Amino acid sequence: MVEQRDPAVKLDRGFWIVTAVLAVLSICGIIFWYAVPLQHWLPESAQPADQVDALFAFMAATSTALFVFVCGYILYFSIAFRARSTDAPDAIGVQIHDNHKLEFWWALIPALFVILLSVLSVKIWWGIQIAQPNNGMVLEAIGHQWFYTFRYPNVKGEVPDEMHLALGVPVTLHVTSSDVIHSFWVPTMRLKADMVPGLINTIRFTPSAVGTYKIICTEFCGTQHGEMNKQTVVIQSKADFDKWYQATQAAHANMSDALATVSTGAINLAGGDAAAGQQLFSQKCSACHAVGPFSQRIVGPGLKGVLDDPAHPNLVDGDKATPADVAKILQNGFKGDLGVMPNQAQNGLSDKDIANLVAYLASLK
Repeated sequence: MVEQRDPAVKLDRGFWIVTAVLAVLSICGIIFWYAVPLQHWLPESAQPADQVDALFAFMAATSTALFVFVCGYILYFSIAFRARSTDAPDAIGVQIHDNHKLEFWWALIPALFVILLSVLSVKIWWGIQIAQPNNGMVLEAIGHQWFYTFRYPNVKGEVPDEMHLALGVPVTLHVTSSDVIHSFWVPTMRLKADMVPGLINTIRFTPSAVGTYKIICTEFCGTQHGEMNKQTVVIQSKADFDKWYQATQAAHANMSDALATVSTGAINLAGGDAAAGQQLFSQKCSACHAVGPFSQRIVGPGLKGVLDDPAHPNLVDGDKATPADVAKILQNGFKGDLGVMPNQAQNGLSDKDIANLVAYLASLK
């Protein structure tokens, strides 16, 4: 007969002593992550870096506690249930099957942890991507092989190497690429976005600490990818930023291609060219909208027949699907459940461009 061990023998005083020691070590680990000033080694330069750090501290603390218990129990059980010299050559270890209480708790506790982590993550993501106000300064960052350039309202051309920001002024940053996929990551801001040709990604933040901080590309983008960590973000006082901004405007006065500003008032749609609008649509809109029925979503809905679709007589902002209301969305942008629609300045559209786009959409019967 094969010798069996009583599974209750080793879960005695020694087991509970080990459990108590592991609990103390876990508590010490949790206290460490919340007591040690992480910002000393990982400085913050913008809001909402503090929210991201709070989520990191929560994940690090809970992971430390889990690591301590898992490794501690593995070590304890490997010693307590080790093979002994007195065991028969054909002896097998303790066989435990169908422990319903154990299975219940090891399923419930991780499930609750994942739900809590998901709630915290979505709350922070919502605050960054959706709840941030559309005010302050709107900028563009463009990735190239192998450098970054930046575009500012009323500054002609592109500013290379350094992105200057004013302390305390909210920033809406639209990132894209001129060639291959890059990435825009400022570690001290805790925010990162891919820079994809033909697609605009948006991040929002408010600079909170004066200084110079590195921008890093985290997507392999070619043979000199490693060179894309030499550009910087320069956060200045409002007065210093204004001086830099005015000097840059003067230095770029003879360049072309200034970042468009949002027009005020209704846009004149007369003379819109559908052919020119079609070309603009492929450049500016096709990454998020299909030329198909409303249900054919990419990011936003399909736009075929948008002005005469009886199933969807209203636009996403609730207004009637008229040329003027379509132009208003192109002019002012929109933020809702489907995502963020860039405004006129963010998309680099002139009033004539909007008239052409509306003419093209009107032709999609």
